Amino acid sequence: MQTSIPCVLMRGGTSKGPFFLASDLPSDPAVRDRVLLAAMGSPDNRQIDGVGGADPLTSKVAIVGPPTRADCDVDYLFAQVVVDEAVVDVSPNCGNMLAGIGGFAIEHGFIAAEDGETVVRIHMVNSGDRAIARIPTPGREVEYEGDARIDGVPGTSAPIMIDVEDTAGSFCGALLPTGNPVDVIDGIECTLMDNGMPVVAMRAADLDRTGYETRDELNADTELKERIESIRLKAGHLMNLGDVTDMVTPKMFLLAKPKDGGALCTRSFIPKVAHASVGVLAAVTIATACVIPGTTADGLATVPEGSRKMIKLEHPTGDFAVEIEISGPVDDPKIERAALLRTARKLFEGKILIPGRVWDGKGAALESATA
Repeated sequence: MQTSIPCVLMRGGTSKGPFFLASDLPSDPAVRDRVLLAAMGSPDNRQIDGVGGADPLTSKVAIVGPPTRADCDVDYLFAQVVVDEAVVDVSPNCGNMLAGIGGFAIEHGFIAAEDGETVVRIHMVNSGDRAIARIPTPGREVEYEGDARIDGVPGTSAPIMIDVEDTAGSFCGALLPTGNPVDVIDGIECTLMDNGMPVVAMRAADLDRTGYETRDELNADTELKERIESIRLKAGHLMNLGDVTDMVTPKMFLLAKPKDGGALCTRSFIPKVAHASVGVLAAVTIATACVIPGTTADGLATVPEGSRKMIKLEHPTGDFAVEIEISGPVDDPKIERAALLRTARKLFEGKILIPGRVWDGKGAALESATA
């Protein structure tokens, strides 16, 4: 016998994965993780026995439930299911999947839709932070069609504006967990920073690379990936994350001067596979590094004038724009706000099937608690 679990397959930003109600999954985290591995088809390079897309960007899960913060409308727990390992990591956030949470929450009755636009306050359980998503809801219905375009996604969709709040030090305890804009690891200058996503940012030139390599070139560069992983493991301890061997954080970035009109050129790894674009909250952290003096981005980035700055980060499939608002002196700025444009689309809704030997469906309702 197989166990059926209600889910909605959604694209959020440049990522994709199943969205589940927390009430439809086992309450025991260990059993829940086994269910997610079976659902996605991990560990297997092709994820052939599940719905995963054989890529870190399409091996993601969103788990949604009632809010546990009084100032939020919904809880969102993100899970990164590793493609080729039996690992489910709930330590990071995912700002791309975050783009789908508002629409999912409205359609599942967590918040009533307004006519025109609905503001959804989202508790990002992984870090404890809050995000504010503005969802187009003409006629009190979630709108997925529109003219907004983001690089890494073909066509256009309805725009979703997201503000992230007070994310500095969400995972590491401080924006600069070591107190330094630059630390040296394995002889390489690195900026260790956390503004919603722990990140290690290195100048590509310091690793004898241009920073303009294609994703395929980076994934084939075994020597580079081994050096980056060595740095990542050491950085984990310096960033108060401990042993990150089985974690997908910190995210690793190579930086170079912009070449297509942006503020900075980036190449990122999540954590051992080159990213086709750039993660949302990682982009917020890298954009922050662009305005902090002394970081590895300082001297490479072209930063606009003024307290409100639109910082475009170039990546392998285009660019990602982050609006940063700062205050205070130039040599010690404070990040007041970060906002970004994303899109999302519901792709499929139904029930996912997993082997009954993994979970027999007991311990949680198989019907939606909000249905």
